[in-house]
Amino acid sequence: MTAKPVVAVLDYGSGNVHSAVKALVEAGADARLTSDRSLLMDADGLLVPGVGAFSAVMGALNASRGGEIIDRRLAGGRPVLGICVGMQVMFERGIERGTDTPGLGEWPGTVDELAAPVLPHMGWNTVAAGEGSRLFEGIERERFYFVHSYAAQEWSLEVTPPFPQPAVTWCTYGAPFIAAVENGPLAATQFHPEKSGDAGIRLLANWIDGLRTTTV
Repeated sequence: MTAKPVVAVLDYGSGNVHSAVKALVEAGADARLTSDRSLLMDADGLLVPGVGAFSAVMGALNASRGGEIIDRRLAGGRPVLGICVGMQVMFERGIERGTDTPGLGEWPGTVDELAAPVLPHMGWNTVAAGEGSRLFEGIERERFYFVHSYAAQEWSLEVTPPFPQPAVTWCTYGAPFIAAVENGPLAATQFHPEKSGDAGIRLLANWIDGLRTTTV
């Protein structure tokens, strides 16, 4: 019997993340909520949750040296998945209520308020999966659950061959925004897979299947 991939869920004080752990287990992972640096570095996959304000999440990540762990994993080609604000902090900066906060800078760009008449964007929405997406394989037409008022709304990373082009998935609420990105070992979703029913579990399972191919 093949061992389940180990997914470490970064425990840095980001609210209730137990639903993410439960969803990962349902999707086929050996999921562990942890702040142990060795496990965070050595796990087959790392999930970075995030709820609340961009500045608060960055403050907690900086205090726990979580950004260093993310950067070191990515430098070694080790898979990382960010969720909600855990996706937003992968960009260069976030602007919320006049506060401009540096992000982790894994991707260029700014996270700012959605151009929509009613905020937050809360509830189910469809997405346009990026070309070559593995996360959305088999669930391209499904709906996913969003709760947010801010997002990255432009994609400007230039990738030259032989490196593959990132798969950038878009959603529209008032105006288009980035719903997910798959860029080498780093992937992220603005929506909450763990709150997205069967489609969310399938997306997590697709990511976990990718961990099996990178660890064999």
